[in-house]
Amino acid sequence: MDSVSQLVLGAAVGIAVMGKRVPVWKAALAGAVCGTLPDLDVFYDHGDPISNMTLHRTESHALFYLTLLSPLLAWLMARLFSAGQHFRHWWGSVWLALITHPLLDLMTVYGTQLGLPFTNTPFAVGSIFIIDPLYTLPLIIGVGLALYRERQRGIVWNNVLLGVSCLYLACTVVEQHQVTAHVGDELQRQNIESTQVLVTPTPLNTLVWRVVVMTKDSYGEGFTSLLHPDSPIRFRFYPRGEALYEAHKDNAFLARVAWFSHGFFSVKQQGSHILVSDLRMGQEPDYSFVFDLGDMKPGAPPELPVKVASARPSATKMLEQFRQALEVE
Repeated sequence: MDSVSQLVLGAAVGIAVMGKRVPVWKAALAGAVCGTLPDLDVFYDHGDPISNMTLHRTESHALFYLTLLSPLLAWLMARLFSAGQHFRHWWGSVWLALITHPLLDLMTVYGTQLGLPFTNTPFAVGSIFIIDPLYTLPLIIGVGLALYRERQRGIVWNNVLLGVSCLYLACTVVEQHQVTAHVGDELQRQNIESTQVLVTPTPLNTLVWRVVVMTKDSYGEGFTSLLHPDSPIRFRFYPRGEALYEAHKDNAFLARVAWFSHGFFSVKQQGSHILVSDLRMGQEPDYSFVFDLGDMKPGAPPELPVKVASARPSATKMLEQFRQALEVE
């Protein structure tokens, strides 16, 4: 999720756990800091853009390591904000602020390796977009009321709105399940033989959902709306570059993207260069993660991949897609 959501989630958790034991601003500040800490891994350069993508949300997002770190941070917060008192509550506050960060990231489609060191699987639910105002605004309002009122009622409002945001997350999972069931019916009706299906919300909302269908030699993209749950889904299909992948699948960088994307990737040739795209993030033809693997001619020396600058869809284009999906009959 975006940094603002993670910051206010940590602050809301800190306020909820610490209550009136310390001034509200101290609980909020400590929670916000702990809620932001895991994302500091973005400042570490792993040497190439594919490694940077696939090694983000790794050890710093692992529940095991964050749990080990929590008592040390709790001791520090207790020393800084309450003269060493309330360590047990600080520990609970810090631990929850830390682990709710990767758990919230888990709800996006990116992939979070929260099971390290036991598994490096990049887990992803994909039921919420990385920025969703309906999730974040209740947290902002709740934290704001708690800081403004500095009384029990403000803390109660923080706790209630924290619960509302959690309920919203649960609703997105139910919505995703409903859309996935509809997609399954549509694939059967249209006689589309899929190998994998991805269902994720479009930017900033959970009313319109993007569907990616992988077949043996192509991938399809379509959109569906919860306001018209029984409307047909119009898919547009594109070559996935299966032959290119088979020819170059021994390339470590290509294999890494294939693994990290859970198979939702495409490969295409541009001159003698090979480009690989992660199909989960973005919309055709604009994807957030497109990499140039370099000159792949026989005998060419291996090259480090280069991230291709891709144009993000304009706000006008996204609004038009949103409108069209809502008007599907």
